[in-house]
Amino acid sequence: MTEMAFGRVVQQPSDPILPRWWRTVDRVALSCILGLFLVGILLGLAASVPLANRNGLPQFYYVYKQIFFGVVALSVMIVTSMMSPLLVRRLGVFGFFCCFVALLFLPIFGTDFGKGATRWYSLGFTSIQPSEFLKPCFVIFSAWMMAASFSVGGPPGKRISFIVTMSVALMLALQPDFGQACLIIAAWGVMYFIAGAPMLLLVIIAGGVAAAGLFSYNNSEHFARRIDGFLSPDLDPRTQLGYATNAIQEGGFFGVGIGEGQVKWSLPDAHTDFIIAVAAEEYGLILVLIIIFLFMAVTVRSLFRLVRERDPFIRLAGTGIAVLFGMQSMINMGVAVRLLPAKGMTLPFVSYGGSSLVAGGIALGMLLAFTRTRPQGDMSDLLRRGGAGPRIIRHD
Repeated sequence: MTEMAFGRVVQQPSDPILPRWWRTVDRVALSCILGLFLVGILLGLAASVPLANRNGLPQFYYVYKQIFFGVVALSVMIVTSMMSPLLVRRLGVFGFFCCFVALLFLPIFGTDFGKGATRWYSLGFTSIQPSEFLKPCFVIFSAWMMAASFSVGGPPGKRISFIVTMSVALMLALQPDFGQACLIIAAWGVMYFIAGAPMLLLVIIAGGVAAAGLFSYNNSEHFARRIDGFLSPDLDPRTQLGYATNAIQEGGFFGVGIGEGQVKWSLPDAHTDFIIAVAAEEYGLILVLIIIFLFMAVTVRSLFRLVRERDPFIRLAGTGIAVLFGMQSMINMGVAVRLLPAKGMTLPFVSYGGSSLVAGGIALGMLLAFTRTRPQGDMSDLLRRGGAGPRIIRHD
């Protein structure tokens, strides 16, 4: 009788970690993430070849690098997803302080690689973009602070998280990287809303962000140029947006054929920021819809599983990471079809980039760890407390 609870076998603490992980992880979300990685390799075979030719490198040089970093990212994701929420929180908070310091020294030791924004540390053989690793760690830190504020006698966590958010957003805007700054603020705003922030305060914050945007438009040539290009009724066909828009139109429903696309030869960022344009041109609307479905499946499934979670930290941190993942994919694709101004943001797990892939693996590993089934993890248990019928016990 001690091994049964209303007909369901209770797992023993001595269960091997791998079988226990497999039984509790969201396997549908895991499959969708693997699908996105495979799509990224498929598109990398097309988009990165022209870049390798321009740089005098072997034809599939960037594809091999993407596979290498992708394997590293998947390994990190699986290992992270096996961790307990407590361990994820500790590592995330430590990682946040490390990334924050790296962001502080970026204007001194960083490089822009000729792109007009100092976002990378060059290590010679590769480069690191601290903001990619900062995002999931920032969510963990903010969720920890917000959850701590619920405790009696706890710290003013919401206020601390607000100050930290504005500091991080300011440092990102100074690079300049307004896209990542907006992403950070949006994720924090969703978490703050879930934590019980009054609507009036959120409206005031939104007004402050709008005022900061207006100030940036009047004082930053980089920001103003991108906004003017987005608002202009005439689209210059020789710009990246012009090439991307034309490629999407040419692709139609079924695409022009594998290897037949031309946009990859014109766009310098075809393998990163505008990878969706390559997908639309060569494979058509069908592959684009598959990509959208995979992103939506991971985000929506994670949010539905988190709704039932009792622990405020897990609920807030998981929601923040899911929002980051979903919003970044929406922004990247929105820029390609000219629904949003150019942001310089990669498509998670699809675009080429070592920092983007590995950081994405860490973030999704955290998300999978938070959405694993746990004992008494459902919020609905509260509604059934004292009611009729057995309570299902789920174990990690």
